[in-house]
Amino acid sequence: MYNELIKKEKKLAVIGLGYVGLPIALEFAKKISVIGFDINAQRVEMMRNKIDPSGELESSAFDNCDIQFTDSLDVLREANFFIVAVPTPIDDHNLPDLKPLLGASKSIAAALKKGDYVVYESTVYPGCTEDDCIPVLEDITGLKYITDFKVGYSPERINPGDKEHTLAKITKVVSGCDAESVEEIAKVYEIVVEAGVHKASSIKVAEAAKIIENTQRDVNIALMNELSIIFNKMGINTYEVLEAAGTKWNFLKFMPGLVGGHCIGVDPYYLTYKAQELGYHAQIITSGRYVNDSMGFYVAKQTVKKLIALGIDINKSRVLVMGATFKEDVEDIRNSKVVDVINEFKSYGVAVDVIDPRASSEELKHEYGFELVAEAGTGYDAIIVAVNHKEYKNFTETDFKKLGSEKAIIVDLKGILRGKIKELNYWSL
Repeated sequence: MYNELIKKEKKLAVIGLGYVGLPIALEFAKKISVIGFDINAQRVEMMRNKIDPSGELESSAFDNCDIQFTDSLDVLREANFFIVAVPTPIDDHNLPDLKPLLGASKSIAAALKKGDYVVYESTVYPGCTEDDCIPVLEDITGLKYITDFKVGYSPERINPGDKEHTLAKITKVVSGCDAESVEEIAKVYEIVVEAGVHKASSIKVAEAAKIIENTQRDVNIALMNELSIIFNKMGINTYEVLEAAGTKWNFLKFMPGLVGGHCIGVDPYYLTYKAQELGYHAQIITSGRYVNDSMGFYVAKQTVKKLIALGIDINKSRVLVMGATFKEDVEDIRNSKVVDVINEFKSYGVAVDVIDPRASSEELKHEYGFELVAEAGTGYDAIIVAVNHKEYKNFTETDFKKLGSEKAIIVDLKGILRGKIKELNYWSL
């Protein structure tokens, strides 16, 4: 398979061209023939015009690439090595939603032939590839797993907005259904991954490795958030505490904050779901999820309490929220916990204006029911710096004075303004 791909005798297809799939497809397309497949025809047309729908890549990233973008299953049939990079979200009850993954498996099944390879990159619970995806491939094609086609799992590690830790520079974990497949899959990924590959002993091990990466971060951030609640009651600044503790060589430097997005705020639920299925209640992971999912409401409540203490009539108060995306310097609003802050303010009768230089007002309206204001007004009683976009990092106290009232509270969720606010009221996690 590797040799035929290198000689361009066979093609590689990437299914799902979001913030994970598109960079993978383009990186491979610089070396071999690639088919970029997505079910969204509008997104496909954008990519044909060298536009990244996720807003992560410049048009130059599409240059010198041997790639065909399509939503056609007929075109997909020309491929022999399939990489699946579709979302794996959770539903309203925090349970895994495998519809995109199983839908992608059905699309591949329509194109799968004897001798083909399928590699899943989407984050799942251990066992999902073999228990949920492979049966779809077998049932639709009539082909036999391992005998007729090979399957592997290689978890994505792309970090949205991160220009340093790119696909080529991060060690790639790979796995396969047998000894032959793991070697072939490793060689294929080595075409584009300069940092090299790590061969996991099984597909389940590779799946588990991915899901604990984000679960570990989630639990550690939850600890920081809980500490910030405790330190707030003590009247000390969490970031000052962490700065002092961080002088010890083995102290882990996690920070408090809102935990949203489609990875850290989602993946632990896949693990707790599988644990529950096996009869075990994952207490630490579940507790961490509860703490992190509560932080948006906590931030709004604390701000409201401080406004009341200043004698401000909450029903007549106005708040400016700066930032609506799930993290800094990206356009992605999926699972943004800033929404929890906004909704909690509104439940108190507070008037909220939201600005963001990256987010789409139309998408926010569609997903969450509120829009961005064209530009910030003045006289706000509280200003919440919710997302530390680079556009906000150089804000001075003078800038905030122009936006806020005389008693304005500056709420700095990521601690980027520490030491800069001298005259206005200041609070951070």
